[in-house]
Amino acid sequence: MESLKGKLLLASPTLQDPNFARTVVLVAEHNEDGAMGLVLNRPATTTVAESAPELEELVEAEEPIYIGGPVQPSAVIVLATFDQPDAAGLLVRDDVGFLSAEADFATSRDATRQMRVFAGHAGWGPGQLDEELEREDWIVEPPLTEELFSDEAEELWVEVLTRKGGAFALVARMPLDPSVN
Repeated sequence: MESLKGKLLLASPTLQDPNFARTVVLVAEHNEDGAMGLVLNRPATTTVAESAPELEELVEAEEPIYIGGPVQPSAVIVLATFDQPDAAGLLVRDDVGFLSAEADFATSRDATRQMRVFAGHAGWGPGQLDEELEREDWIVEPPLTEELFSDEAEELWVEVLTRKGGAFALVARMPLDPSVN
């Protein structure tokens, strides 16, 4: 099994789970024990100031909280780009990772370039993600760094599939319900 840590999973149009329709997931961990990731393209209508005011020191108060996935929706995860990668609680790829739960906010601000707050995450049990990949529920693509913190997060699924090109660019233009085409 090749680890997909640091890769993007793009929901295939055939994926039936409404939690993941047209999502882009950054895989944070993938091993024999299972997988964990963050949905990058689901900003909530709730802001950081409303949901996690203690994090206003780290990100703009009016930034939305992102819905990272259906697992532990009350858990808060901060994804960041680190100037000092050794300050990360967990590195996902290169200089991108999670802020440690014990991190000092002032030190974290100095060690990072950008941050985004997520509520919940996506999770898979042992072998589950591999089975979904065999069913072609997911399209795997390496991310561009700017995609991880896109200002146009809701357009990320279309943008990454279009960048991938070929038949994937056609998939990106499919309506959510092809029967209405």
